Amino acid sequence: MDTARDPITLAVEGGIAIATLDRPPVNAIDDAWVARLEAVLDEIEPRAEVRVLWIRSSGRAFCAGADLALMRDRFASEAGRAQMVALTRAMQQVFARIERSSKVSIAEIRGAALGGGLELALACDIRIVADGAKLGLPEARLGLLLGAGGTQRLTRLCGDAVARRMILAAEVIDAARAVAWGIAQDCVAADRIEHEARALAQRIAASPAPALTACKRCITAAVERNEDGFAAELEGTTLLYAQPETQALVRAFLAR
Repeated sequence: MDTARDPITLAVEGGIAIATLDRPPVNAIDDAWVARLEAVLDEIEPRAEVRVLWIRSSGRAFCAGADLALMRDRFASEAGRAQMVALTRAMQQVFARIERSSKVSIAEIRGAALGGGLELALACDIRIVADGAKLGLPEARLGLLLGAGGTQRLTRLCGDAVARRMILAAEVIDAARAVAWGIAQDCVAADRIEHEARALAQRIAASPAPALTACKRCITAAVERNEDGFAAELEGTTLLYAQPETQALVRAFLAR
């Protein structure tokens, strides 16, 4: 691989930050990949005009998980295994940043999203899958545990029945089943997925950022029960009523 090449590229179009996974052939995860994802978040988080983070791939696969060559090199020694744990910890931390971000995140999944690749997608707010995509968490078959948040997010998202089935059986499922099980929100034709993801990103980015942030906070409160969601609704409503942009939008709506 060309070491000068960014494994993730970033473009900002209006209120949408487009992060494109670009480490052929399967966007395998290594230390540089995680560091670049951190850098992408560092760049977009302070930018008030960015409201949506759209994560996609330049190739046929979304992300097939950990770099197997890296695992092969490190797995044989205690020091190398410690490095792999450190990499997993870094993945856990950067995926948590995406989940906690005020930006609305969309994962456009074409091809394979396996292991850490699916864990990345699970950290996003919305997942759109192409009809030929394959999703799976196959670690248990190798005697491993998915450690970048997958056990927690899949269970919260789909319930323990689906999580036990998918994780313990190390199943790789198709796009239709991913939607049926609640892992993804939409399944679209592969030749339409970029169009559909862009349209959704544009629709979300058209809403005021403070409203999106408040909505995410309240949804998170309902899922994680980390605060009183009803109180968060009232606090958010109070703050939004005072926003000039909100006042202008409401006045225009009421005048119709």
